[in-house]
Amino acid sequence: MIDKNKLKRRFSRNAKTYDQYAKVQKIMGDTLIENVKNKDIKNILEIGCGTGYVTRALERYFPKANITAIDLAPGMIEYVKSTMGENIQFICGDAEEMIFNEKYDLIISNATFQWFNHLEQTLGKFINLLNKDGILAFSTFGENTFKELHEAFRKAKDILGLKEDIFPGQSFYSLEKLQKICNQMIMSKSLENKKILCAQTYEIEHFNSCKEFLFSVKKVGANNSQNHRNKTTPDFIEKVMEIYDQDYLEGEGVRATYHNLFFYIKCEEVNQR
Repeated sequence: MIDKNKLKRRFSRNAKTYDQYAKVQKIMGDTLIENVKNKDIKNILEIGCGTGYVTRALERYFPKANITAIDLAPGMIEYVKSTMGENIQFICGDAEEMIFNEKYDLIISNATFQWFNHLEQTLGKFINLLNKDGILAFSTFGENTFKELHEAFRKAKDILGLKEDIFPGQSFYSLEKLQKICNQMIMSKSLENKKILCAQTYEIEHFNSCKEFLFSVKKVGANNSQNHRNKTTPDFIEKVMEIYDQDYLEGEGVRATYHNLFFYIKCEEVNQR
């Protein structure tokens, strides 16, 4: 389970540095926007607006739309409100817990769904908020994200003879598993007029060292925010970084893999006979 209070603090603390380090998240946001920008959209809900990268694109492509942007972290909301105009309604809150009274043509969320503790229920809630012909578009991280770091953790455990479970962070869904969850949720609600489109991509970043990579993760607030704490020691982390720097060195530096998942759930109007 994700500790939401810990998540709030970390993202709030790193609001001003987020854009400097969130290169892959921006690529993911561009992909989401590219696939919805030509739609007829009047009412938009953005979940996890962060510093406003996707929000600005929404404002640019849908200048006449009503946009409501939500983020869990008060520091993010404070920052984005200071950098954008007053045409957008910004709300600080947990989208999983909030009650919504409107319907939307587009609900969009970039690199946020991995922080939900109750994904199926939250998906169902968002889909129920769609107008006819509405779209739920979201991106999240897949199971192979940071696979090098997970492998380095396993190798360090073996070398040091550790038996307890130690993980660098939360686990993520595969494309197939998340697609199955979406399908099951739609079937359980008898929503025959919903269509799911999905895709996955990989992005590779390079860093001078594992230490630099871990620093970049920390600066976007995306380090481990789970309720339980790993019992890691300085010696263990030092061994992880040593393995990482040896095993994943390429021409441009050490490699870090991002596995990106994209989902578009369309609420299509049923033709009447």
